[in-house]
Amino acid sequence: MIRMPRVVVVGSGMSGLCAVHYLREAGVTDITVLEKRSEVGGTWRDNTYPGLACDVPSRFYQFTFAPNPDWSHLFSPGAEIAAYFNKVADDLGMRRLVHHCQEVTSVERRDGEWVAHTATGDTWHADFVVSAAGVLHHPHVPEIPGAQDFAGAMFHSARWDHSVPLEGARVGIIGSGSTGVQITTALSTVASRVSVFQRSPHWVVTVPNPAYPRVLRQAHRLVPPLNRVGYLAYRAGLEAIAQALTEDGRRRRVFDAVVRRSLAGVRDPELRSKLRPDYQPGCRRLVMSPGYFKAVQRETVDVVTDGIDRITKAGVRTADGREHELDVLVLATGFDAHAFIRPASVIGDSGRTLDDIWAEGPKAYYGVAVPGLANLFMLMGPHSPVGNYSLTAIAEAQARFIAGWIGRWAQGEFDTVEVTDEAYRAHQEAMSEALPGTVWASGCTSWYIGGDGLPELWPWTPERYRKAMRAPVEDHWRRSRSAVAPRSHEENYA
Repeated sequence: MIRMPRVVVVGSGMSGLCAVHYLREAGVTDITVLEKRSEVGGTWRDNTYPGLACDVPSRFYQFTFAPNPDWSHLFSPGAEIAAYFNKVADDLGMRRLVHHCQEVTSVERRDGEWVAHTATGDTWHADFVVSAAGVLHHPHVPEIPGAQDFAGAMFHSARWDHSVPLEGARVGIIGSGSTGVQITTALSTVASRVSVFQRSPHWVVTVPNPAYPRVLRQAHRLVPPLNRVGYLAYRAGLEAIAQALTEDGRRRRVFDAVVRRSLAGVRDPELRSKLRPDYQPGCRRLVMSPGYFKAVQRETVDVVTDGIDRITKAGVRTADGREHELDVLVLATGFDAHAFIRPASVIGDSGRTLDDIWAEGPKAYYGVAVPGLANLFMLMGPHSPVGNYSLTAIAEAQARFIAGWIGRWAQGEFDTVEVTDEAYRAHQEAMSEALPGTVWASGCTSWYIGGDGLPELWPWTPERYRKAMRAPVEDHWRRSRSAVAPRSHEENYA
């Protein structure tokens, strides 16, 4: 290595840890991770609500460089996944790189380098910035009249208040997506009554979640290749589903029939009608649950489809005039899925800002780069394949790609690199042409939809994405030498 790049990674969640690993693998050691909270783990640190679990099989929701033979279930609970990422940080010695309680407020390219500012007033200088800020980390709190009047406990699902007693309580849950489904299922046997305020139903697939027997976990410890076999098997299964979602044909019809069959488990036709969406399965992210349909058929659970008129001191009043008395109100209302690194401001060499580039909505070249922001990359950026698929697999493909560019900088090939405007536009046009044939564009509202009304998703298979990430298309990237004299800091050169 000719010179050692200084790299600032924003965020220490799943993708941030992944970035650190592949940067180190490329020989980069001058890495600073800026984390806004006091612990690593990202979404698995922030979300601790009852019933939390991953909707991707555990043996595929892990890093290939850190296999875990000890997953307890097919779909492991959130606390176990949080513990896994903490163990990765410990085992790979990543914690010493993380600076906690350093929320990035701006990054600006100045005099041939990036300068990152944090809310504490600290400043960090870097040759590269890698945004691993995540997708779902800014809770969406809807403005509902009367919210300030509620006499009970009210909080967002990602800010769960564990001091609030739930046993025997009357709990209201606003939202029926994946989070709402998991909370409802968990509390249906704990609370005296659960009222689910459903604006629109989601397709829910009843899936088993068996525990892995001790002998199988031991086999994975003693025979490490079994971890790879399991990983590849689940990857193949999810990629078959992804192909059904991206190609309108026989696979889609089979997938559609399988998903719809789960709803037959709801015996009451009126309730079944409430829970049946009016859009194609897969248009919104599919919800996986072993027990939701069983939970909503309990006498203590009420699925409310009338719109919310206002929140009152006693609970929630719906449009039909009914007052739903509650002790606890949970906002399972999701996140701002279009923020990414924002609200931090990002300013490039020529004064071009990320807000300017994203004036018509967040977009990125293969989810990792935008033009005008040299030496800045993203993990899980816009248009990453984030449907019902493992984000760890996508993060690994992206991190390897990004580390490859930074490694080439270290070899002295260039001082700045950015995707060209032409390649960026051509990529967006190709995706726009492909999206109408996918299930995500079949007609529904979801957090996938951008300001232009189109889904902000990769419209092809994850396999195609992996192949694209193996090596850059050289003429899609602009490389240049800096007019600024090279730094003289000895610690930044090997």
